[in-house]
Amino acid sequence: MVDSDETPRVPTACHRVASRPGWSARGQALVAAVCLLSMAAVVAPTDAQPPPRVPKIGFLSGVTADGVANLVEAFRQGMRDLGYVEGKTFVLEVRYGDGKPEKIPELARELVGLKVDVIVPTTDAPITALKRETRTIPIVMANSTDPVGTGFVASLAHPGGNVTGLTNLSVDLSGKRLEILRELLPGLARVACLWNPEARGTVLDFNESEKAASSLHLELQSIEVSSAADLDRAFSTVTSQHAQAMIVLPGNPLAFSKRAEIARFAQRNRLPSMYGIKEYVDAGGLMSYGPSLPAMYRHAATYVDKILKGAKPADLPVERPTKFELVLNLKTANALGLKVPPSLLQRADQLIQ
Repeated sequence: MVDSDETPRVPTACHRVASRPGWSARGQALVAAVCLLSMAAVVAPTDAQPPPRVPKIGFLSGVTADGVANLVEAFRQGMRDLGYVEGKTFVLEVRYGDGKPEKIPELARELVGLKVDVIVPTTDAPITALKRETRTIPIVMANSTDPVGTGFVASLAHPGGNVTGLTNLSVDLSGKRLEILRELLPGLARVACLWNPEARGTVLDFNESEKAASSLHLELQSIEVSSAADLDRAFSTVTSQHAQAMIVLPGNPLAFSKRAEIARFAQRNRLPSMYGIKEYVDAGGLMSYGPSLPAMYRHAATYVDKILKGAKPADLPVERPTKFELVLNLKTANALGLKVPPSLLQRADQLIQ
């Protein structure tokens, strides 16, 4: 309130108007107030709007940070390729299950509670946990085995709901892997197959592998591995059944997290081994044939980008990989005393020496 016995101090131009003869103190106060409001409007910053909200992206893996470090980095690279800057134009909230399945539902609830804008799960178990927790937050699958069979999406072309992304479902590769093993080992008769019966996509892979083995006159020895407790027993079974080679089907997070241990077992027992993804070969496995996981994770960033720009997951078709790579570890081949035929060397996309 302005005291009636005192003229308020105002800028010079306003003061000249307010101090004209005949103006009452109340009139002078009114003029002063108008002038001050006008000046405030002039000097107020033109960019007073709140800064744009930075999107939050959740990332959920069932294994350890070390186990998926290259894949998290591949996703980050995909975001950078699209012009995003972490910490400025998006925030990445990463959670790891450390190979403990019981932790995954809790981590899924945590990410949903953070009200992230989109979540990228790595495999079927995190996808399942997230789908239970939210029907509204978009979920981009970086790698799923059989999204239709598991009920994640209605169809690959029209996912429906809040889930879309990528699948590595390529059961036709199962026979190809056995053919490559036979090409390397012409006298091959018995192959141990490590697989996870709890992963639907892996079940399809195993069924196709059985058909392919029959046509190639190979005995396929089923070795089920769905928990850490199964691994030592699986190794004992492989050796006791006198397998001549081993194939590890993709879609098994436990096997992936233990890939170095599996590769060491194969080398120690002089067992040629075939895998569905290159990461096993990087860890010392003999060879792999399948899609590039880092490429899939980089591509998952394009789904995130579309969703952040307004696209609905239900309208984004689920994609399968279109490029497959044959990777050979020549150092492991030498340690096993194997001579890789020129036909395989020429077809290999990468040779690790």
